[in-house]
Amino acid sequence: MSFPDDPKYTIYVVDDDDAFRESLVWLLNSRGYPVQSFASAESFLNICDQIPFGCLVVDVRMPGASGMELHDRLLAGGIHIPTIIMSGHGDLNMAISAFRKGIVDFLEKPLDDLYLLSRIDRCIALEQENKRRFQSTENVMRRLASLTSREREVLDCILAGMLNKQIANQLCISIKTVEVHRSRVMEKIGATSVIELVKLSLSAKRDWQ
Repeated sequence: MSFPDDPKYTIYVVDDDDAFRESLVWLLNSRGYPVQSFASAESFLNICDQIPFGCLVVDVRMPGASGMELHDRLLAGGIHIPTIIMSGHGDLNMAISAFRKGIVDFLEKPLDDLYLLSRIDRCIALEQENKRRFQSTENVMRRLASLTSREREVLDCILAGMLNKQIANQLCISIKTVEVHRSRVMEKIGATSVIELVKLSLSAKRDWQ
């Protein structure tokens, strides 16, 4: 898998072991990955609000906040970045906990370089998909925001599974008026069918929450 030609994609390495961190940065740089490294979770947190897209590779045990604690803080702050946890001590319970929290992988040191690179590629693929999904959601939300109040009422009724006659009775308008509003809603949202309209609307609203 080729690394995306986009400077926004960066591998963030967080490890308090200077020698290990520097060797990992060298490995990643040699494979063409843009890298930023940090000696502690706290130093990474100082810049995390500037993170666009990328992958976090972090040691589980460090002075101060641990790798898991860093992951939890990022999530609490609304920052979702694919994360790989590294550990010098195999801990099954910790690994299970990590996977339950959405960690992409839990790797034991010393690392298998090729496997690590394959998991980083997996993280980047996840970020690319998240980016496309976010942009798609953002686009649909903009279209939803362009609806008039009456069109939003009609859409809400459609999402509730109501037929045109039911919508007309609910909103005290004619069936013909419902059909006109329904057509305008589909045109504004960019849907070619009612099923697509429902799918796009519900997906956008869910992703935006």
